[in-house]
Amino acid sequence: MGVLEGKVVIVTGAGRGVGKYIALEAAKEGAKVVVNDLGVGVHDLEVEDVATGPAEEVAAEIRDAGGEAVADTHSIADWDDAHRIVENAMDSFGGLHGVVNNAGILRDKIFHKMSKDDFESVVQVHLNGYFYVSRAAADVFRKEMSGTYVHMTSTSGVVGNVGQANYAAAKLGIVGLSRSIALDMERYRVRSNCIAPWAFTRMTDSIPKDNPLYQERMAKIKKLGADRVAPLAVALLSDQSEAVNGQILGARANELYLFNQSRPARTMHTAEGWTPSSILDTAFPAMSSNLTPLETSPSYFSWEPV
Repeated sequence: MGVLEGKVVIVTGAGRGVGKYIALEAAKEGAKVVVNDLGVGVHDLEVEDVATGPAEEVAAEIRDAGGEAVADTHSIADWDDAHRIVENAMDSFGGLHGVVNNAGILRDKIFHKMSKDDFESVVQVHLNGYFYVSRAAADVFRKEMSGTYVHMTSTSGVVGNVGQANYAAAKLGIVGLSRSIALDMERYRVRSNCIAPWAFTRMTDSIPKDNPLYQERMAKIKKLGADRVAPLAVALLSDQSEAVNGQILGARANELYLFNQSRPARTMHTAEGWTPSSILDTAFPAMSSNLTPLETSPSYFSWEPV
């Protein structure tokens, strides 16, 4: 028996890339899978090929292998559609035990050239969309007194990247969302964790070639298969990972990471209270060795993938 035997799992953005492999791995481990994918381009929300359906292609692949799956083409970026995804799981399989928030788009631009639409469209899918789907599933999880969320964050938000203010803001927001879900839903035995995945997909391949770090990033990422993230996501969905909650993990080739989370690194105090001058003269110099360097994800993860 697989580690997800008898479970019903929704995987968003599961028509391609990381999401596809998570859906396949979940099914292999015994889950009934709702394969959600709108069938859109990586830069927009315009439907590309719902008629042929990447979601249906993956669902059919699961069924052909002897598993159970249903395709879903609702948009996570719409509140009502997000609820319909959950309804699809309930109608098709009679329950819901896990949600993998994986769907996403990119609109990379240097910050001072980024438009309002560039920013809002990315946040709408990644942050608002992940909230919509999570909130829709919460009512089921509360009633059943169990459930698991896995959200895809990114080292773009956790560490930083050039030309991705929209994406980084959304992905770091997802960390806060996941942590809050873990705290609020713990009483209902519901867990929520994040994964920062490293994988070469059509989304990463879409990063503008004039991005200053494009060549450096792609040289490493092209070595990383999207299938390498799936085992971690499936493990987090399993009941056997019940002790892991509110965490940020990462997967890069054969490496797994557990990220630390923001806590004070240095404290300073004075009996007289602080003035701007005393902060500049005393506090900032004392804190200088603890300041976080202005690094990007590629510059921090400088070693070759294992």
